Amino acid sequence: MAIGFVGYLLVIAVIAVYALIRTKTPGDYVIAGRSLPASVAGLSAGASDMSGWLLLGLPGAVFVAGLGEGWIVLGLACGAWGSWCLVAPRLRAFTERLDGAVTLPQFFSRRVGSRTGIPSIAATLLVLFFFSIYTAASFVAGARLFETTIGMDYDTALLIGVGVVLAYTLLGGFLAVSWTDFFQALLMVTALVVVAALAFVAAPDLSGTVKPIGVIAVISALAWGLGYFGQPHFLARFMAINRVASVPRARRINLVWMVVASVAAVGVGAGGEAYFAGSLEDPETVFIALSGELLAPWMAGIVVAGILAAVMSTVDSQLLVASTALVEDVVRPIWKGLTERLMLTLSRLAVVVVAVIGAWIATDPESRVFELAAYAWAGLGASFGPAVLACVLWRRTTEAGVVAGMLVGGVVTVVWKGLAGGPWGIFDLYEIVPAFAASGIAIAVVSQFGERAQEKAASVFDRLSTTP
Repeated sequence: MAIGFVGYLLVIAVIAVYALIRTKTPGDYVIAGRSLPASVAGLSAGASDMSGWLLLGLPGAVFVAGLGEGWIVLGLACGAWGSWCLVAPRLRAFTERLDGAVTLPQFFSRRVGSRTGIPSIAATLLVLFFFSIYTAASFVAGARLFETTIGMDYDTALLIGVGVVLAYTLLGGFLAVSWTDFFQALLMVTALVVVAALAFVAAPDLSGTVKPIGVIAVISALAWGLGYFGQPHFLARFMAINRVASVPRARRINLVWMVVASVAAVGVGAGGEAYFAGSLEDPETVFIALSGELLAPWMAGIVVAGILAAVMSTVDSQLLVASTALVEDVVRPIWKGLTERLMLTLSRLAVVVVAVIGAWIATDPESRVFELAAYAWAGLGASFGPAVLACVLWRRTTEAGVVAGMLVGGVVTVVWKGLAGGPWGIFDLYEIVPAFAASGIAIAVVSQFGERAQEKAASVFDRLSTTP
């Protein structure tokens, strides 16, 4: 097992050093100088948004609730396709022409011609809040991996996982993150397909995974797709792709990878339920348990590396996006004499700060990867998804409308989540559904009042609104 795992870490180290040499400016560190080829943009987008949720959370959910959880795959595929088609080419063009915006908060402020910077500040606060939860989910997944495979103490495993991610994120920034995610995406999908296939051969009777599922559960599963319109670490790939013409190819690569990986993850959960007859102490370790049972030790080591890859591929992007938003959209407007060199240093320091917050949340060993990831996914999707769609598709979107939409989406997510399990059963509906709808309504209503975008932003929108 150690051979495969060490080999993986060596590849990551080489990529990090290469990216360090290439990273010279804040633009390089934040979005790789808008230089990502289609293949890297497509695969890194998939790896960054799927995370340990794909290899631990989703198989565990299928293990417990049955194949009905597979509706999530359809929802995700539809949402990703819609985001690539409606948002990707427009966001890439908008962010370059609106004074080279490199973060989502910057894009919001410049798109609506904000003079106050309130959209940037509101977006940054929401990013930090929900990314802290999302980062914690990834850290929990990494700690559980080491705890299960080598019997390491949970707290020690958590510290090691945080340290590894920080090392290469600090060195190379977005370039390192994207290229490691490209490599990790290939490793993740290979491990999932192999283990799922072996599980079906070893235990072909899946009757135990066919369980009843209600309408609310189906709607909730499909609604996961709405999150793709507002995930900052996913949208960052749209900003960083080398040119708009590369978007269609990147979209095809991303969708093929996503469907294959997600279906395989569902297969791991179903095959694991059949193999272990539904008896497993921690359902979220089903992928690890199957690997240990069905693979040779050196192959199991590669699978363990694949799980760590899934964890790292999301948490690195989350750390980078959150820290960049903090420095670019809060520190820089206040600190007027900030140089590019100091900006790069502060961005790296901010990565450490965000990682510490996420690690603190993850210190509870009872935390569940699936639940934490679902909550953060809903919060980000509802806070930013309607705002992004309005900014790239609707000329009349205003500053007040964008701010109202983001805040309403975030607040409704938190409130609805807090009411889950309450009376009438309606609050069992995934919180992204009511929060996304409320955010969109807020943007539409509030944008009817107040000042329209400044002339520069409006003229850019007019030029780019017909982008295919």
